Amino acid sequence: MSNTDTQLYLVTPPAFEPAAFASVLKSALDAGPVASLQIRLKPASDDEIKRAVDALQPLAQTYGVAVILNDRPDLAAKLGCDGVHIGAEDAPYAEARRIVGKDAIVGVTCKDSRHLAMEAAEAGADYVAFGAFFATRTKDNTTPADIEIVRWWAEMMQTPCVAIGGITPDNATSLVEAGADFLAVAGGVWDWPQGPADAVRRFAKLSGK
Repeated sequence: MSNTDTQLYLVTPPAFEPAAFASVLKSALDAGPVASLQIRLKPASDDEIKRAVDALQPLAQTYGVAVILNDRPDLAAKLGCDGVHIGAEDAPYAEARRIVGKDAIVGVTCKDSRHLAMEAAEAGADYVAFGAFFATRTKDNTTPADIEIVRWWAEMMQTPCVAIGGITPDNATSLVEAGADFLAVAGGVWDWPQGPADAVRRFAKLSGK
């Protein structure tokens, strides 16, 4: 059934100039509700990541948006981010949790694996992420995932799930109906032909907000 609680989880472009992107982000946050912002810079130096967090985190937190740093629990803790997102090639969940602490958000990429998702949830992950559900230019070497995994998870498990990968306002309805708790979106907002603000408004309508 439709999940009217589905929330938008923005993911930054893989490269951006922090001050300029802060203006773009503000226009998106002004347009509708956003739950989280993942700062995802690949590849980037520690200094580049710090400058991005310094530019975006105060703005995001003004809107009540949780700031999640991709890959780097050490920097997430050091920079005061709300949490960290870890992938299969990153630090293990237990290590990430130890570094960021018990009160921070730790999300785990599970691609199309029910087994990995159940392990992450049992270990205490705050959310599991499935995808890619659609073709995406944001990330190379994605693993295709079937929407059925979202439906199964929503019916069986309490830990929230994030759907990611090529999601746009035009194709997100099936994921909302399947029960995704969050839609993680990068290009579907930043590269939306009518602009990021219009994309955020469209996502809000999909979830009845």
